[in-house]
Amino acid sequence: MSSMKYSERFLNFVQQQLVGFQADQKLEHVVVYVARSGDSGSPTLEVVGQWPKSEKVLQPVETDKALRTPSSNRRWYPLQEGSILLGVIRAERIPSEEDWPENLDHRLQSMSISLANSLASELDRKRLLDQLDDQKEQISLMVHQLRNPLAALGTYAKLLLRKIGPESEHENLVKGLMTEQAQVNKYLTALDQLSQVKLPQSDDGSNRLLLPPLLPNETSISVKSLIEPLIERAKARANLQGRKWFSPSQWPTWMESRSISEGVIAEIVANLLENAFRYSPPQSPIGIEVTEEGICIWDEGIPINEEEREKIFKKGFRGESGSKMSGSGIGLALARDLARQVGGDLKLVVNPSLFKKSLPESGNAFVFNLEIK
Repeated sequence: MSSMKYSERFLNFVQQQLVGFQADQKLEHVVVYVARSGDSGSPTLEVVGQWPKSEKVLQPVETDKALRTPSSNRRWYPLQEGSILLGVIRAERIPSEEDWPENLDHRLQSMSISLANSLASELDRKRLLDQLDDQKEQISLMVHQLRNPLAALGTYAKLLLRKIGPESEHENLVKGLMTEQAQVNKYLTALDQLSQVKLPQSDDGSNRLLLPPLLPNETSISVKSLIEPLIERAKARANLQGRKWFSPSQWPTWMESRSISEGVIAEIVANLLENAFRYSPPQSPIGIEVTEEGICIWDEGIPINEEEREKIFKKGFRGESGSKMSGSGIGLALARDLARQVGGDLKLVVNPSLFKKSLPESGNAFVFNLEIK
């Protein structure tokens, strides 16, 4: 029968509890068992700790004939969570005709409660780790299955570009398709990394999100080059919807040669643009503006209700305009989290002209500010 793997923390806790009985001269042996299913599916008790320590491997409870004979010098203490038996403690005292000392019995009962709580947490931990391993395996398989059709799309796009020629009016559309294919491939690479390794820890202990902009090998990036494909995507979408689109009127120098970690700015912009298209009225103009102060994604839609202006940044919250639409309600929460991870912030302004005078005086503007270096 293969032994279940327990964490060092749990095994050390068991040993600490057992060591506490070293000074008790009336005890001969204390053993801690965990209940589990054997290879045949029948229940069994597995030893996870004993005092005093011994190199001798104890027989399983079900095969130890000595345990079948009742003894006044042996007591069993269940490790329970509600009505579920998680394990037991077996205490053997030095043979004596006296009654069990009441204080020793209380100590063993207290130990059984502590170990039951610790064991319940340990089993929950193992169950969650097993689920996580299953999810990682599913992600890895999904990534593998997606790569082939994605590569085929890239191949067809290249063939189409070659067929229409460099002078075609449709060249930009095909190049846009190739850019989006490359971006999706980056997401697949990120998903594959999630299935292989632990997420990197940030300085404050929180997990940084592993997004495609973080994947390049370069030590610095151009924010402009990351945002330009998003602008082309938005321009095409606005054209398809028959609404006006406004691209940036300038590109400040701060957008060049930024830290690689600030590649998440592209993800922030992508989320804000998606929200603008999703929640603003169909004919409402949408645009993006960049200044020395930051980046603004704006629309001329109905201003967000005052009582919702901060709530919309909470994960899962969906305002009145989005209550009937599909979605998870994490876009703005994700965007603000990413902004703060790189030392910036994301705020809502219901008068876009406050960001820049040439913008509309009514609507919604999401302003991303970043420390300019």
